[in-house]
Amino acid sequence: MSASSLTQNSQLDTLVDMLETEVLIVGGGMVGMAMAAALGGAGIATLLVEAEKLPDMAEPAFDGRSSAIAYGSQQVLAGIGAWDYVADKAEPIRDIRVSDGGWQYKAASPFFVHYHFADLQPESVPGADGTPPPFGWIIENRAIRQGLIRRLQELPSVTHIPAMTVTAIEFQGKSNLATLSDGREVRARLVIGADGRQSAVRRMAGIGARELGYKHSAIVCTVTHELAHDGVAHEHFLPIGPFAMLPMTDEVDDAGSVRHRSSIVWTEDPRIIPMLLSLSDADLGREIERRFGNTLGRIRPIGPRFNYPLKMVLADSYIKEGLALTGDAAHGMHPIAGQGFNMGVRDVAALAEVLVDAHRLGLDIGSLGTLEGYARWRRFDNLMMVLVTDGLTRLFSNDLPPVRLLRDLGFYVFNKAMPLKRVAMRHAMGVVGDLPRLVRGQRL
Repeated sequence: MSASSLTQNSQLDTLVDMLETEVLIVGGGMVGMAMAAALGGAGIATLLVEAEKLPDMAEPAFDGRSSAIAYGSQQVLAGIGAWDYVADKAEPIRDIRVSDGGWQYKAASPFFVHYHFADLQPESVPGADGTPPPFGWIIENRAIRQGLIRRLQELPSVTHIPAMTVTAIEFQGKSNLATLSDGREVRARLVIGADGRQSAVRRMAGIGARELGYKHSAIVCTVTHELAHDGVAHEHFLPIGPFAMLPMTDEVDDAGSVRHRSSIVWTEDPRIIPMLLSLSDADLGREIERRFGNTLGRIRPIGPRFNYPLKMVLADSYIKEGLALTGDAAHGMHPIAGQGFNMGVRDVAALAEVLVDAHRLGLDIGSLGTLEGYARWRRFDNLMMVLVTDGLTRLFSNDLPPVRLLRDLGFYVFNKAMPLKRVAMRHAMGVVGDLPRLVRGQRL
């Protein structure tokens, strides 16, 4: 996608000093763009402000991460019209293997949990066509961004302003007044904060947040391997933290050879990460093999390498009059279960449903009465996921013999209990609980 096509329809007349819209979304990352696509597709006037330049967001060096798109999240992306733009870059997850490693990567446990998509009961999965669907898909974040940008360009109700920030917001009862970094002002009935864990919108609204820093950072990069991954996602728990190997689409290199690819999320001690990132491809590949094993043959990293500190964030409130927080601005969690973006997508589906229904009835979309429905719907689900990921991190990030024995016993029993496994599979797919219409494969 060219830079010119990325910026098309994203500029406003700079002579206009006061802009008016129904909804102002601050933060044009994946959650913010999905929110704009959901509301814009329903005809709600939406203005999306993003600090980055759109062409930069499509570059490999901007973000090296890939996301696990759960089945329920895929239903949402399809419902807002974005899935067709990313489907060819999505690798289905048909198997998940969770295993427990040993200290110094020796004496790995013989017990593991294995999920296979054929074990699902299709009738228990909303939107399934009679055959078990994949658990989800792995897609590079930059591909998701490109697809969402293309979808937003089709929506006349959405105005997308890149390379801009919001410097101040005045919450004025029935109206909000936001100031942009170029001096213009935006009047909106509702402001949606989708600007990440260090949310400026959350701070401007006077909403506090609880934060917990983990003594870990995550190395993220793409690797090639000799053998095909067969759609298997691996979560290997090591004493320092989880090591995930996530299947990506194959790629044809310049010589015409097929390269099997996976994305790794490697939790490690921050003190040794600079040394690891400085290694040659061959040496880093050997370090990855020490942790993961040789089931995929020789492993070598390709492309940029990234390092992300890990932190848990939970906002004290998701809403106030004229404001709603979504995604990491409301809740940031450990990536141990690969659910961070998926929980943000479920925020999008729930908030969009609440707002669209209120808009159709002529109700005030920024009132506490409207927004409380969203907060009640999402807060418990997000809180439980934050606590579960935190608990799993603490349970598996040690190698104490009694704890390891308990884990091994739990793995063995759980792997034999198919009814429990089916419930867990549906949880991983994001299709358990009070589901928004978009998650169920229905229209807003």
